[in-house]
Amino acid sequence: MCMEIQIKCNCGKETVRMNFKNNILSEEVIEAIYCPSESEKIDFDEKTMINDNGWVIKYNMEIAKFIGSKKLNKNPDQITPSFLFDEGYATWKELFPGELELSKKDRERLKNLAKTDKKRYFEEIRNWANARMLKYKKEGWRKAQKV
Repeated sequence: MCMEIQIKCNCGKETVRMNFKNNILSEEVIEAIYCPSESEKIDFDEKTMINDNGWVIKYNMEIAKFIGSKKLNKNPDQITPSFLFDEGYATWKELFPGELELSKKDRERLKNLAKTDKKRYFEEIRNWANARMLKYKKEGWRKAQKV
């Protein structure tokens, strides 16, 4: 089971959905989230932060290493910001912040087609899914690189 938490970015303008795989870690492991408009103003520290296409998550690595080493049976040196993000222990709920809303709009547009031409609908939805992943890969979103 995964727990979803909503967290505001440091400036308070944006809210992101975070996912914590198997509830091993919790929101206390997130020190701060910086949206693209504010991430340019911070000193990036690769030992505590991950940058995903301009969005920065700052982790409390002391908590992450302590809990992660106990619950995951890992050496604390193996628990890095990249590990936390890429393995899903403290990462975006979706591919990137706001992706859920974007995909809902596109799916709504295609949903009407399902009522009139199911075969074309399935072709369109497949093409849309493939095209959006290619677009997100090109844009540099971390999670899209794994798909």
